Amino acid sequence: MTEKTDIFVFGSNLAGRHGAGAALHALKNHGAVLFQGEGLQGRSYSIPTKDHQIRTLHLDNIRKHVEEFKEFARLHDDLTFYVTPIGCGLAGYKREQIRPMFDDMPCNCRFAETWDDADVG
Repeated sequence: MTEKTDIFVFGSNLAGRHGAGAALHALKNHGAVLFQGEGLQGRSYSIPTKDHQIRTLHLDNIRKHVEEFKEFARLHDDLTFYVTPIGCGLAGYKREQIRPMFDDMPCNCRFAETWDDADVG
């Protein structure tokens, strides 16, 4: 990711407290905005996996946010989105629970290399 049209997609909480993991990386390196918990911000896009109280969202709720992201990506085909394994770190889900949500993602979306890492705790 080097172009200004490359967008780093990360898991977030609805409070927009980007204090750890990919969210902190997005804050420090990709223009994520504190207290914005969803959507495009700088050269990043956050998909909520936790609520305003930093409690993990149910998979059905995450799926809704993923669908909103995919629609956004379809409408912005001039951008390339690099999707990290959202929900697979601090939110505690396994990749096999999250990855199918992206099966029909638009062609301007790519999985980040971190999807190939072992599941985190």
